[in-house]
Amino acid sequence: MMQTVQLSIGDGRYAASVREALLRSCAWHVEPVERPDQSQHAVLVLDEQSFHQLPLPLSNPERVVLVTSHDQDPQVLGEAWDAGIVSIVSEQESLNTVLLAIMAAALRIEKSRHQEATGEITHTISSGSAPIPPIHRSYAPKRCKTP
Repeated sequence: MMQTVQLSIGDGRYAASVREALLRSCAWHVEPVERPDQSQHAVLVLDEQSFHQLPLPLSNPERVVLVTSHDQDPQVLGEAWDAGIVSIVSEQESLNTVLLAIMAAALRIEKSRHQEATGEITHTISSGSAPIPPIHRSYAPKRCKTP
């Protein structure tokens, strides 16, 4: 099955490098887009500008790979974290690292598709804490019954 990657990176040379690396490495369908379509089951490879154009909250942020510039604003990392993005790479990193992040996002898409198809229950993390009842102990002396 061919995976789709929506590539939305403003730097044309870098985008072409990522596209060529994807096409050489696996059976990828690469779609260069100006604005990613979150309704498709695709990996979204975005630069900071494309990320800021997406409406929040992101639907399925686990499939987004954010490529940051070497002089990125630290606020971008905080915004990506708050949006739930788990794959953030620098454009200074090797293309192999970028490809690895894309492949990991593709695996997360397949896993979620499989869970939807089988009706599998996934683990969720609740932001609230579970109440723990206090331990009530009686400190009165205990008597043993003897025959």
